[in-house]
Amino acid sequence: MIISNLETVSGKTISRHLGLVQGSSVRAKHAGRDIMAGLKNIFGGELKGYTELLQESRAQAMQRLQQQAEAIGANAILNVRFSTSSVTQGAAELFVYGTAVVLE
Repeated sequence: MIISNLETVSGKTISRHLGLVQGSSVRAKHAGRDIMAGLKNIFGGELKGYTELLQESRAQAMQRLQQQAEAIGANAILNVRFSTSSVTQGAAELFVYGTAVVLE
């Protein structure tokens, strides 16, 4: 599966446009990460717990995006974009979307 943030792939032709596909993951913080984040806000530095949380969310959302594209017969997802939003206090959604296509 080719996944790209570009609208085209060099040397390939889009033979079928299958439409929008998406994947998302909603994750909540836990108390341990909140305590460490509070300390980092005072002393400065990377919030590694949150960085890991977002990396895990991104990987899960990408997996769901790819599964949805495969289910409709795509061999590529183009123009991929990420978005994040706060769902509720302490929880965030990582959303990824793109255009499922068949490339030749």
